[in-house]
Amino acid sequence: MAQGQDSKERQKVETWVASHFSAGVLPPFSFIYGGKPSSELLPGWEFRQETKRGDDTKTEQLLTYKDPETGLVAECTSEVFADFPAVEWVVKFKNEGAEDTPLLEGVQALDTTFTRAENGEFVLHRALGSTASRQDFAPVDDVMRPHTKMLLAPIGGRSSNTNVLPFFNIEAPGEGVIVGIGWSGQWAVEFQRDGGAALLARAGMELTHLKLHPGEEIRALRILLFFWDGADRMGGHNRFRQFILRHHTLQRDGKPVNVPLACMDRRYGGEEANRATEQNQIEFGKRYASCGIEYLWIDAGWFEGGWPNGVGNWFVRKDGFPNGLRPVSDAVKEVGMGLVIWFEPERVHQGTWLEREHPDWILRLPERPNGLLNLGNPEALGWLTDHISGMIEKEGISVYRQDFNMDPLPYWRAADAPDRQGMTEIRHIEGLYAFWDALLARHPGLIIDNCASGGRRIDLETTSRSVPLWRTDYHYGESNAQQSHTYGVNFYLPTTSTGCLHPTTYAFRSAMNAGVCLCPTYDWSEAELEAVRRLVETFKRVRPFFYGDFYPLTSHNVRDDVWIAYQFHREDLKQGMFLAFHRLESPYLSARLKLRGLLPSARYELTFEDTGIVQTFQGEALQAGVDVTIDEAPGSRLVTYRQL
Repeated sequence: MAQGQDSKERQKVETWVASHFSAGVLPPFSFIYGGKPSSELLPGWEFRQETKRGDDTKTEQLLTYKDPETGLVAECTSEVFADFPAVEWVVKFKNEGAEDTPLLEGVQALDTTFTRAENGEFVLHRALGSTASRQDFAPVDDVMRPHTKMLLAPIGGRSSNTNVLPFFNIEAPGEGVIVGIGWSGQWAVEFQRDGGAALLARAGMELTHLKLHPGEEIRALRILLFFWDGADRMGGHNRFRQFILRHHTLQRDGKPVNVPLACMDRRYGGEEANRATEQNQIEFGKRYASCGIEYLWIDAGWFEGGWPNGVGNWFVRKDGFPNGLRPVSDAVKEVGMGLVIWFEPERVHQGTWLEREHPDWILRLPERPNGLLNLGNPEALGWLTDHISGMIEKEGISVYRQDFNMDPLPYWRAADAPDRQGMTEIRHIEGLYAFWDALLARHPGLIIDNCASGGRRIDLETTSRSVPLWRTDYHYGESNAQQSHTYGVNFYLPTTSTGCLHPTTYAFRSAMNAGVCLCPTYDWSEAELEAVRRLVETFKRVRPFFYGDFYPLTSHNVRDDVWIAYQFHREDLKQGMFLAFHRLESPYLSARLKLRGLLPSARYELTFEDTGIVQTFQGEALQAGVDVTIDEAPGSRLVTYRQL
C-alpha cells in the first residue's frame, strides 16, 4: 500500500474516533432506558474519559456514562489500532444503584451514519451464512439506493446460520468501511439509506428488554470498523484479511496458527466414530502420517452412548478405548501427529449423565429430546471448564473441536422472564467466551475448532479464539461446492478448512484452503496414498499463500457448467499461486485469467504444477491475462509464480 494512502486511512480513523468518542458528542451506540432514547439521556449523565496505551499496535479508550438517578453505568472500551485503519469497541452496562434499574431495551452496539460523495452510490458487499448448501458463503452485492432499508439476522441463535455472515463491506465511491460483528448468538443489523448521501448502520442483539439487578453487569456486541480507500474494493478486503490474521486469529510463535492438515476415519459412514477403537485409530493415524498428515481427527462417537444421543456423557467409552484416548495420542505423537477430538458440550441429550446428575444446569423445551447446557449458570460453566480442561491434559488433545447441532434461541427465549428478555442469551454467550478463554489460557498452543453444523457460528469473537475446520455440512466432500465456498468465505476470513473424501487431484485442490482434512471412506490403496503424498507435499509448499491476498479471477457460480478460479498472492514473499477448475459440464477447454496484485514492470516466473512447464512473463502481460487450458472435465490447474 502506498504510504500516502495509508496515512489518509489512518487520518480517517482518527477523525472518526474524535468525532464519536469524545466529551459532548453522542457515541456510536444507542439504547432506550426507562422509555427514553440514549440520545436524550447521555448529555445529562456523568461522563468520564480515560486514554491509555495498549501494546505497540493499539491505544485504548474507556468512556463511562453514569445515570446519577438510578446508578446505571454504560461503559465503552474502544481500541484504535496503530498498524491498521481500524477501531473496535465493546459496551457494557452495570447497575451500581441499590435497586433494579428501569427497563434497558433496544441496545444497539453500533448506531452511526456514513456519508458518501454526491456522485455514485453505496454498495453493500456481504456473504451468505452456512445452511449446508452450495450457496454457503456466496457473495452478495446490494446497491443501497435512496430510501432503501435492509434488515439482516441469522437464524436460531447461531451467528452465521443460513442468512448472513456477520461481516459487511460498505463501499462508497473511492472508499469504504468494513463492519465486523462479534456476537455468537442472535444479532441483527439494519442498513437504511436516507434521501440524500447518508447510510445509517445499526447492529445489536435482536432482542434486549431487561432490567438489571443491583451489581449486575452485561456486555453487548463487539463492533469493528475497518476503513479503506481506493477504487478497488479488493484492496480493502485484503487489508482486512491481514488485520484478521494479525489481531483476530490464534497465534503461535508470533504468527497466525497453521490451520490443521488432518485426517479423519470416515470408513463407517453415518456411524461417525461409533466404531472407532484404540487399535483401528492408531493404525489409521500411522497410515496417513506416512502421507505427511499432521493431525489424527476422531469425530463424534468416542464417548459413552456414542453419536448422536450420547452427548452429555463426556467420558471415554470403555468398549473402544479401555485405556482412554492417551494411548492414541501418544502413538500418533511418535509419528509427528497431534490429536483432534470432537465435543458438543452445549447439546445435552435426554438420559445422559449431565441431565441425570445436574438437571438444574439444563434448559429444556417440551417434547424435545435435546436440552441446552446453560453456560450462564456459573456451576455448569465451572464444571465444564474443569472437566474439558482435564481431558485435554489427561488425554493429550491438541485440537479441541466444539460442535453445536441445535438452535439455542428458543431455549434462551423460553427461559427469560418478561422483564429479562435477552438475559439468558447474554449469559450463555459470555459463558462461551469465558470457557474458550480459560482453555486457551490453561493450555498454551491449544487450537480450538469452531463447528456448528458446519460453519454456522462464525463471527468476530469466535474467529478470535478458533478456526472452522469443517466450514459446511453440505454433501461432505462435494468438490464444486467447496470451490464456491472457498471463493465466498475468503473475502473476509483467511483461515478455514473443509474435508476431502476422494484421493484425486481435483477433489484435494477443491478442498484446499488454509487447512484440509482427508476423510477416506474406504482403505485407500498404496497407489492412491502415493498420489495423496504428492498432493500433501504440494499443499505444504503453497499453504503460506492462503495467508496472503485473495483475488477472484472469475465470477462466483455454483453451477456445474462453468469454470471457477481464484488467486492467492503474498507480496511480502514476492510469490503466489492461482487455482482454476474446469467443472464437469462446462464446454470450454480454456480460459484467460487476469492476475491481480502484481507489479506491471516486474518479471514473474510461472510454474504450471501439473506439467512442470516454467515460463517467464512481464507483470503487465499477466494482468492482461494468461491463457489456461484444461482438457479434462472435471479438471484443475495449479500455477505458482515468483517475482524475479
